[in-house]
Amino acid sequence: MELISATQALSDACARLAAQPFVTVDTEFMRETTYYPKLCLIQMAGPDGFACLVDPLAKDLDLKPFFDLMADESTVKVFHSARQDLEIIWLLGGLLPHPFFDTQVAAMVCGYGDSVSYEQLVNDVAKARIDKSSRFTDWSRRPLSEAQLAYALSDVTHLVTIYQVLAAELVRTDRGLWLDEEMAVLTSPETYQAEPAQAWRRLSGRMRKPREIAVLMEVAGWREAEAQSRNVPRGRILKDEAVIDIATAGPRSVEALGRLRTIPAGFERSRTGTEILAAVERGFTRDLSQIALPERSRSRRGGSGALVDLLKVLLKAVAEAEGVAPKIIATVDDLEALAEDDAADVAVLQGWRRSLFGDKALALKHGRMALSVERGRVTVRELT
Repeated sequence: MELISATQALSDACARLAAQPFVTVDTEFMRETTYYPKLCLIQMAGPDGFACLVDPLAKDLDLKPFFDLMADESTVKVFHSARQDLEIIWLLGGLLPHPFFDTQVAAMVCGYGDSVSYEQLVNDVAKARIDKSSRFTDWSRRPLSEAQLAYALSDVTHLVTIYQVLAAELVRTDRGLWLDEEMAVLTSPETYQAEPAQAWRRLSGRMRKPREIAVLMEVAGWREAEAQSRNVPRGRILKDEAVIDIATAGPRSVEALGRLRTIPAGFERSRTGTEILAAVERGFTRDLSQIALPERSRSRRGGSGALVDLLKVLLKAVAEAEGVAPKIIATVDDLEALAEDDAADVAVLQGWRRSLFGDKALALKHGRMALSVERGRVTVRELT
């Protein structure tokens, strides 16, 4: 096996793959020491048996043929658990693959469980085994070993069979449209735009006061922008625990910042410490009337815990009966919102999810449906 390292060879490979109805794609990357992922390898395969490995680290290699293939509307691009692969393509090529198919999402619709792994699908669908010994190797080092190349290639060759089986199952069950919403999220540029102003949302679940949220917005936003500009992981700038401590305590002096247990000794007197205190001050100047508590915090204030537990049981029962992963139908947040509001703006009350589960959940909530156990299985029955 050889890596494609020349632009003409890549162009020839992409032209061959573009003639196929679909192409399976995977990437290997490193991001342990960087904010942005470093693309180290691209793998592709087609249903005609052709497969190739591309070295994006090769000097003078132009990835334009690859990006052109990703944008080719005549060829479906097939990934497994595609979010990070799509993020890389978005960052480097400024586009998202289309048309697009994620086998992990499709597998959930087809009843293979929540967030099913590629290895499990290879075992269950392709009836093959993967040598995982190269899984956590350094993909940026050259030359890559034969074992690494074989492992990387298996990530797309088995995916051909998996896609064909899952696509056929979606046609058989008439569930192809069920994927549209999930695919729309994955192929939306907004999914991959890490805006510093939105960074606080990752940590907001622990906050309970508007003032804390206001400070969190500024400190988390500052950290995100700093990590991006220096291309280092967020934790290299400031740990999550430290950001939360700062937002909760709201230190407004060097001494107060230095007293926080998550701040290293002397850190408060550095340039970074000065910038953190400036961010805290910006948080204190925010208009608190414009600060809303996170949805999760609000949803758990009511006394609907027992009802949510019942809805979870109903969800599992419906998922088992329909052969669908519960995660693809509804989230815990959806159930909490539904428990409090019959007209909640949640996906489970829309489209196929409503007919499959949402209407049953409302019926259970209002005593028009019951759960019972028959032969060790939870069953759902309407009450007259």
